[in-house]
Amino acid sequence: MLKKIFWVGVGIGVGALAYRKVSEARNFAGPDGLNRVVGRLADEVADTLAAFRDGMQSKESELRDSLGLDQAPESARGRHAAGETVN
Repeated sequence: MLKKIFWVGVGIGVGALAYRKVSEARNFAGPDGLNRVVGRLADEVADTLAAFRDGMQSKESELRDSLGLDQAPESARGRHAAGETVN
């Protein structure tokens, strides 16, 4: 008797899950559903690219600071202030 109750419960759970999946598939089958999916994918790609760009800029500024590329030598700073060009 307990086995039968268990298997009836499993059957109800599988049936409910299948019904949910079929309902979701029906919602995505139309043009509106496709537009939603494509819109979500485009947003995710844009977010990923923005995060990548931010990380890349952060790393670049960290490298430039550690290598001292943004700091001009003292002699070049004086010439720039006077309007001379640096070769």
